[in-house]
Amino acid sequence: MLESNLKLRLFQRSTRSLTLTEAGERFLHSVRDHVESLQGAIAEASNGQSEPTGVLRLSMSPTFGVEYILPTLPEFMRRYPLIRPEWMFENRQVDLIAEGYDAAIGGGFELTPGIIAKTLASAHIIAVASPSYLEGRISPHDPSGLVELDGIVMRSMRTGRIRQWQMRDVAGEEQPATLKERIVVNDPSAMRSAAVLGLGVAMIAKPDALPYLEKGELVRLIPAWYADAGPISIYYANRTFLPEKTRLFVDFISEAFQRERWPERFAGTLG
Repeated sequence: MLESNLKLRLFQRSTRSLTLTEAGERFLHSVRDHVESLQGAIAEASNGQSEPTGVLRLSMSPTFGVEYILPTLPEFMRRYPLIRPEWMFENRQVDLIAEGYDAAIGGGFELTPGIIAKTLASAHIIAVASPSYLEGRISPHDPSGLVELDGIVMRSMRTGRIRQWQMRDVAGEEQPATLKERIVVNDPSAMRSAAVLGLGVAMIAKPDALPYLEKGELVRLIPAWYADAGPISIYYANRTFLPEKTRLFVDFISEAFQRERWPERFAGTLG
């Protein structure tokens, strides 16, 4: 009926397959968001008097996700037992819409059309080392002194370059943080582990360092200085009718960040 009304062939048909024509692909691309909105509205109306259900597909980085987001899961499942989590821990930026994710948590995502980012906390980078490494060494007073120490640095898998940071203090002064490339890895958790082992100084996100700082396994160097890596956000599709499961999770994780005081504890401005 649709093909007849449009006077277009939308499908290529055979006895074994049914595929879209080029015109069909264009038509699907044009109406997809509207169809999803309609389906969301129907689901919202039909589930208005019942518990929220469905699969909640979430993407996040392994280190941050396992340390902070995964421990919130028992409470979320107690509140919403009919929602089934499908959580992926991966070091990459996913395409929420194309890959069928409900949400993603992280930083540095490209805000493509139709995606909303809700800031949860700041991602500040700090310099850390183990007490055993610092024993007998003079701690630097500002970022320029870091070059005298053994650096544990990260090479970007995307660009192939060593990540460099520009540090600042609360007064607004800025200095480059140049580390001697003593050890090169490609993963933030490996940088942290190497620092805990006493192999040198690493520039890592404060959330990644925080449990080890609190246990005394790492020490923060030049505590008046930090680098800003942008916000930690939760990303989700901008839809007129956001699925109930997604809306509930966005609210839930925002509450968890405030309850645990993570925005304050993750801030590199607090030495």
